[in-house]
Amino acid sequence: MSRLNALRSRFVDAPDSLGAKARARRWNWFAQSFPDLSNMSVIDLGGTASAWLRAPVRPAHVQIVNLETPPADLPGWLKADVADACELPAAILDTKYDLVFSNAVIEHVGGHLRRQMFADSVHRLADRHWVQTPYRYFPVEPHFLFPGFQYLPIAARTSLLRRWPLVHTPTSDREAARNIVMEVELLSITEMRHYFPSSETRFERLAGLVKSVIAVRS
Repeated sequence: MSRLNALRSRFVDAPDSLGAKARARRWNWFAQSFPDLSNMSVIDLGGTASAWLRAPVRPAHVQIVNLETPPADLPGWLKADVADACELPAAILDTKYDLVFSNAVIEHVGGHLRRQMFADSVHRLADRHWVQTPYRYFPVEPHFLFPGFQYLPIAARTSLLRRWPLVHTPTSDREAARNIVMEVELLSITEMRHYFPSSETRFERLAGLVKSVIAVRS
């Protein structure tokens, strides 16, 4: 077990892990795509304060929207609201931002209609956006770090989740495991192009294979 946990750290969690290096490259790519980022107001749908506090980039202002309660003490440039990104309150929808940012969220919102509502929020909030999601057909499912996990029946995924030590939040409870499994719906390139038809579709690759899909409008 300790060896497997060390393996997860090496590939995902550690500061020098492959995952950390990939995130650093993505932040750099993001900053290059929006050269005036330091002067922009950004709304992050589904993000966290900790991610922005660790980020190597710093917009003028960032507003986070998440279902989870944010930390109480945030710096002045960072604001957080508890809200559903698919059904935003009028106070947020009626505010104009320079850029919408979202990283690995759209695959969690729940079904096609909710994903369309999420995309509609993105289009309404700003003229520019950066929306990233893991690619459905990358061989290793990124949330569970298991090859081909997304292709297995729900019952098999549930059983595997209860025993596989490399998942981010392991659980031995069957119902909880099933809920976790059913909450993730990875997207294809076609689906991302459907939700963001006027955006440039970019691909993040690993070993030559598409690892994630990014809809960018700059």
